[in-house]
Amino acid sequence: MELRPIAPFEPIRSDTIPQGEEWVAQVKWDGVRMLTYSDGREVKLINRKGNDRTPQYPEFQDTGVYCRAGSVILDGEMIALSGGKPSFHEIMRRDSLRREQEIRFASGRIPAIYMIFDILYHDGKWVNGEPLRNRQQLLQELVIPSERVQVVPNVTDGELLFGLMQERGWEGIVSKRLDSAYAIGGKDGRWVKKKLARDLYAAIGGVTYRDGGVNAILLGLYDPEGRFIYIGHAGSGKWKVSDWRDLTENVKPLIVSDRPFANAPERMKGVVWIQPTLTVKIQFLEWTPGGTMRHPIIQGWANVPPEACDMGQSM
Repeated sequence: MELRPIAPFEPIRSDTIPQGEEWVAQVKWDGVRMLTYSDGREVKLINRKGNDRTPQYPEFQDTGVYCRAGSVILDGEMIALSGGKPSFHEIMRRDSLRREQEIRFASGRIPAIYMIFDILYHDGKWVNGEPLRNRQQLLQELVIPSERVQVVPNVTDGELLFGLMQERGWEGIVSKRLDSAYAIGGKDGRWVKKKLARDLYAAIGGVTYRDGGVNAILLGLYDPEGRFIYIGHAGSGKWKVSDWRDLTENVKPLIVSDRPFANAPERMKGVVWIQPTLTVKIQFLEWTPGGTMRHPIIQGWANVPPEACDMGQSM
């Protein structure tokens, strides 16, 4: 593979929605950021953290089926639906698989959809310096839409789109300037996101039990000094009975006698401390004055290392 993975351009968080003829809005999908690299001989699918996810999505390994290009780098979101809307929990059921037989079985049972919103490289030429409007026009010419592959459409009225996302209970929107270049490894105000709720990756530092099984998790983030800071506990979300059963087994070898958190959690009674190696994605409404999450909800397992669960993250 001649093409080397890059760090994707990231939007910044905003409480306002930009207006004007240079701005368009797109749905913010509750999925996994995925870049496709094809040099004409080999294809790789790489996530936002630079991890290879090619084996997890065999149906997207032949780019000729959905893109008219000899070589290309595409940027988008891999999603899966549940109840008619994108579900992070569902796509993580695909993304977390490692065994070939399980992946083959899941590809039919949990259909993944690739929502493509940008192109960085085309037939031997970098196009990331071109304005977004030009890159989007190139996508329209190259991508072959299907049930599994779509080009993310623009909406000129961001307020209208955000209102629709509120009605549907989806994640939010991303607003982008049509004259913006794609800044590899960048993050600035040419792309901004407004979300219905906050979310982050957190590591599990403790659990509580009911009737012999784990029923709640205590969560933490690492601060700039490397201290593991308690940010709240969660016992509700999209996990099924089988997920809680798996967690009960997974924590057994991780149990430790000392509290891993630098600060004392609000709830200590009945807590069993564990090494903070397991990570999850959490959605919550806001931060409390005490620095904990208000109404946290477990979205699913997160395939990120514990050190990625830091206070500087912005999803």
